[in-house]
Amino acid sequence: MSRIAKKPLPLPSGVTVSREGDRLIVKGKSETLDVKLLPGIDVKVDASGVLLTRLDDQKQTRAYHGLIRRLLENAVTGLTTGYKKQLDIVGTGFKAELKGTEITLMLGFSHPVAFSVPKGVQAAYDPKANRLTLTSADKHLIGQTAANIRSLRPPDRYKGKGIKFADEVLHLKVGKAGA
Repeated sequence: MSRIAKKPLPLPSGVTVSREGDRLIVKGKSETLDVKLLPGIDVKVDASGVLLTRLDDQKQTRAYHGLIRRLLENAVTGLTTGYKKQLDIVGTGFKAELKGTEITLMLGFSHPVAFSVPKGVQAAYDPKANRLTLTSADKHLIGQTAANIRSLRPPDRYKGKGIKFADEVLHLKVGKAGA
């Protein structure tokens, strides 16, 4: 049995969990997230927290057990503290402009690249550090948005130019002169 899924998930004050059909609705002070409930998993919500139990002992159900517990924990964490991703824009003349929910990126192409930030993600840009900061309560949404922005110009393996995660370590290759 999953050791993670055996633990009851404590709910901090201001966060409630309710079940509506095959979805778990997690409500915070300002936002609401939902987690899809997979087959074979039962949910018990009480004052102490949320407890997930399996209805059978099949391999797929055992896998779902820990997955649902972790997705539910991510939703609760997102509603209480939130998630943050930082992207560094590295390169001469590479920069970004933020206008409402649209980011205009100058990435060395002959044209600026426009990226629309999805609903639920807030973006901020620091021109001095050339750093784009994304914040959201939804861990999956913020990770996918950051990956989509990075894919517009991934870091070059030789010079390191492009968009990279702030905590990403690049191992640059040596060029012809170094060989």
